Amino acid sequence: MDRLLFVAASGLRQIAQAQEVNANNLANASTVGFQADLAQARALYLNGPYYPDRVFSATESPAVDFSKGGIRQTGRDLDVAVRGQGWIAVQAPDGSEAYTRRGDLRISPEGLLETGNGLPVLGDGGPIIIPPHQKLDIGNDGTVSVQPLGQQAAGLAVIGRIKLVSPRPEDLVKGSDGLLRRRDGLPAEPSAEVSLVSGALESSNVSLVESLTEMIALSRRFEAQVKLLDAAKRNDEASSRLMNIQG
Repeated sequence: MDRLLFVAASGLRQIAQAQEVNANNLANASTVGFQADLAQARALYLNGPYYPDRVFSATESPAVDFSKGGIRQTGRDLDVAVRGQGWIAVQAPDGSEAYTRRGDLRISPEGLLETGNGLPVLGDGGPIIIPPHQKLDIGNDGTVSVQPLGQQAAGLAVIGRIKLVSPRPEDLVKGSDGLLRRRDGLPAEPSAEVSLVSGALESSNVSLVESLTEMIALSRRFEAQVKLLDAAKRNDEASSRLMNIQG
């Protein structure tokens, strides 16, 4: 009896965690450059002093869906999309270097170039600072140029270059803040092979149809585990009645 309870309870826990991951993906279906999370579980034996007599469900290392979202043109000077494989380097809230494909850039009141969620964009020497200007241009190689106030269009001045990196997907891990970092904690080297599409944004790679279908499937699996717990309870009650009759 306890084996059935153990299996059902561990299954419920893992299904609930998978629902959290799926719900987070759905919540970010419209987030620019969002990379969906993947949840996977497998059955493991519970080892003891003798032969393993219990099986439980365990979540493996969470993974990231590295497929790319669609690119749509916006015509906005500060919008950029990463073409193909690659990432934009940003400064995480904890001060570390992290990576994102979110390209809805903006300029803070202090003049910092930052992502739409307020993370400073890194250049060759740290966060990029934008001086007062009347025009701004971001090149395909990440070069940021401005036309200073009062100067003609021919006076574009390069003020920095967005750090673009291309670490291998297997070397990246996603944190609880939604940002990716190298597994070894070291900053990635800039890559000249990564390019940007100016005046465009990459949409989330979350498929609403697949996520909604997965939500329904997970709900049914959850109900099946609950039914197993109910069956274990009924079996236990029936066994108790039989014992009472024999007594």
